[in-house]
Amino acid sequence: MPAQVDAGRLADALSPVLGQPVRVEGLTRLSGGASRQTWAFDACPEAGARAELVLRRDPPGRPGEPGAMGREARALGLARAAGLAVPEVILSSDSTEPFGTAGLVMRRVAGETIARRILRDDAFAQARALLTGQLGRFAAALHALAAPEDFPLPDPLAELQVTLAEFAMLGQVSEVFELAVKELGASRPVRRDPVLLHGDLRLGNLIVGPHGLAAVIDWELAHAGNPAQDLGWLCVRAWRFGETGAARAVAGLGSREELLAAYHGAGGVPVTRDELRWWEILGTLQWGVICLRQAWAHLSGAHRSVELAAIGRRVCEQEWDLLEYLRPEEARRAARAAAGRRQEPGHEPAPYGRPTAGEMLDAVRGFLTDEVMPATSGQLAFHARVAANALAIVSRELELGPVPAGLELAELVAARLAVANPRYLDAQQAT
Repeated sequence: MPAQVDAGRLADALSPVLGQPVRVEGLTRLSGGASRQTWAFDACPEAGARAELVLRRDPPGRPGEPGAMGREARALGLARAAGLAVPEVILSSDSTEPFGTAGLVMRRVAGETIARRILRDDAFAQARALLTGQLGRFAAALHALAAPEDFPLPDPLAELQVTLAEFAMLGQVSEVFELAVKELGASRPVRRDPVLLHGDLRLGNLIVGPHGLAAVIDWELAHAGNPAQDLGWLCVRAWRFGETGAARAVAGLGSREELLAAYHGAGGVPVTRDELRWWEILGTLQWGVICLRQAWAHLSGAHRSVELAAIGRRVCEQEWDLLEYLRPEEARRAARAAAGRRQEPGHEPAPYGRPTAGEMLDAVRGFLTDEVMPATSGQLAFHARVAANALAIVSRELELGPVPAGLELAELVAARLAVANPRYLDAQQAT
């Protein structure tokens, strides 16, 4: 199956939809997207304006669930018919024709998707002040829609239990994840009538302009469920991209109170803080299990990828977040202990001469960040950045040495975090 998109076949499929023959120009794969590929292009007729379009498709050799692309297209159609800010789908297929894999084509929406730019660039200052309320109102309007009867209606906690049991059989066990499953099972929130959910509502899946929300994209996880699930996912710490504090708990943008007020004010059900917290914890656990699954996809050889390998090392971030929810005092003590160990003198270099292993890693990392990334763009630049981050993790592991034996659970996770992402510990020390 071809890795590249066949521009000729794509043009032939789009011509009847657009009402005249077109040629495809500027076909470019966009960065990111571990589960699906995204390609931008223009469909150009002999006369008239070109159509700016986007193709989303399954990666060649890694087909998605049968029918999933059609379900995504239907969810987008329902949301658009309700007047919500989503792209217009003009063609979709669950077969390998005409995109090489299952895929769909949408009209391109102008705006920014990169979370760190949205959260930091001056151009989006006005948008940042508006987005939390806009997201609350978007969710309320979406949840006013009934999901089609054939959409999945999962029990996410039960599914996580099954997945963790499968990983345990492979020798992959997280005591923190098991603790979270136990405590979530003992405190289930009120059941609510199922509605249409986006399933992955967060920064990264939003197109943002200077005046706020332009479109919500990436509907591949759309399903039926409890409306509070989308809200809790918005508050998962991983989607704050470094922003901390309760005032930035919603996607690094605003407070939970602002989100809930906007949601309820737009007709959403009255979700309590305790209910939101339960779904926030569940979302953290879900992302942790996804990281675990991505790591195993790489380690098992099913799909070797530096991106999946790097995502796998983020399991400890989710373990840490869960400990801060469930055992906050233990987490704080562990953070202080880990910070103390990091202040100790570094380990002596191995007796193999200079440059040491760590210095060699730094050299390769510098090559990637200083030479490869500026000279490339798109997917290659993205993976160069991921590779540089992976080298930084290995360098920290060499510097810190083996994890001391006999640590308590929170201390063990803190030691892993000191290697994978010490900024998590630094943020905890600052609170």
